[in-house]
Amino acid sequence: MKFPHDFLFGAASASYQVEGAWNEDGKGVTNWDVFSKLPGKTFEGTNGDVAIDHYHRYKEDIKLMAEMGLESYRFSVSWARILPTGDGEVNAKGLEFYNNLINECLKYGIVPFVTLYHWDLPLTLEEDGGWTNRRTADAFVKYAEVCFREFGDRVKHWITFNETVMFTGLGYLKGAHPPGITNDEKKYFQATHYVFYAHAKAVEVYKSLKQYGEIGITHVFLPAYSVDGKQANIVAAQHANEYETFWYYDPILKGEYPSYVVKQLEEKGWTPSWTEEELDTLKRNAESNDFIGLNYYQPIRVERIAEGSLAMEHSRESSTLAPGNPSFDGYYRTVKMNDKTYTKWGWEISPQGFLDGLHMLKDRYGDIKMYVTENGLGDEDPIIDNEIVDVPRIKYIEEHLKVVKRAIGEGINLKGYYAWSVIDLLSWLNGYKKQYGFIYVDHADNLNRKKKLSFHWYKHIIETRGEEL
Repeated sequence: MKFPHDFLFGAASASYQVEGAWNEDGKGVTNWDVFSKLPGKTFEGTNGDVAIDHYHRYKEDIKLMAEMGLESYRFSVSWARILPTGDGEVNAKGLEFYNNLINECLKYGIVPFVTLYHWDLPLTLEEDGGWTNRRTADAFVKYAEVCFREFGDRVKHWITFNETVMFTGLGYLKGAHPPGITNDEKKYFQATHYVFYAHAKAVEVYKSLKQYGEIGITHVFLPAYSVDGKQANIVAAQHANEYETFWYYDPILKGEYPSYVVKQLEEKGWTPSWTEEELDTLKRNAESNDFIGLNYYQPIRVERIAEGSLAMEHSRESSTLAPGNPSFDGYYRTVKMNDKTYTKWGWEISPQGFLDGLHMLKDRYGDIKMYVTENGLGDEDPIIDNEIVDVPRIKYIEEHLKVVKRAIGEGINLKGYYAWSVIDLLSWLNGYKKQYGFIYVDHADNLNRKKKLSFHWYKHIIETRGEEL
């Protein structure tokens, strides 16, 4: 069986991780431009000032994507390039860059799939409370409308936000991302609410413009499974899914928050300050979502822990989603299991976990269209006789594409697969020590690009539409 003709084979990146040119052509300063330069925040003090210089080398990069046969390129727009102060004047040079990037994709027949927010927030908004301030939500809607009007004649696939759980959780609970706040549950839940509200308003604006494209949101998908058949651990897995998945998709797709979580937030005093108008906006626009994006790397295996038994120091190392850590509310811990396979960074490799999770989503949300918006292997790629021999990446993506194909056969409405990442890029906290790309970037030689083994493999997969998988 081949993948259906309307299934998109793509790969992804994000503005801060590839563009560089952090202060060129009128771009405003972002939270990451400042945070990444604080001592000890990133591995070896790496930052995105230059990154891999995609801003100046996008033509070269897109030509390589075309050579690989990429059908679609998922990239993010830097908000501060478009609106340097977040909600003030529009920067014409920023519009020009993304117009050029989009047109370059279309020149080669590559479908642009645009993410509006992949974590780089204009600094002015961060300093005014970031996502805990309604101003940021309103500013996002303005920014989104500018992008829709400027690019929407050619961009027909829009993602509002990438991985809300990550930038809010690491920003307000673990302190590993901007604004670097730890253990403030009230701010964490408030931030998630304003993101969902901003998303719903942006969807409403998009639909009003009648551009006849599609719009959705992307979440990191961490389906939780019990470590065994014990009732307490089964309940712990359900608890994890409520907080890690349902909290993030219920308000988007159902227009209301999961009652299980809401009840507990009320008991703990963590309920966001939300208005009837905001809640109504979620409800009113829920059915207007065209798809959800899933960034899947691993499931989590969980067990219940005795209440109050674990205190935890938050650090860059403990923020990597490797198993062995308690949940923020101390209800469960994630467990590394002897019978599972893991990457060098301790992430479980489980295509089956993804397939089971897809069915969980379908059971809860019905036949919603889905895209795999990220999936891939972070590794230290070996170079043998001047070739980048990234066989583990090929194996990882191959196994996941097999279950994507199987899921489609089992009635899951999956319409595309975007490998993370199209090219080696800056990891937010871990610098360049972890590679994900099909294209190698040589930091010792003028950022020269080189095709990896996986580049040629993925090209063949696309050419044959995965028939041999």
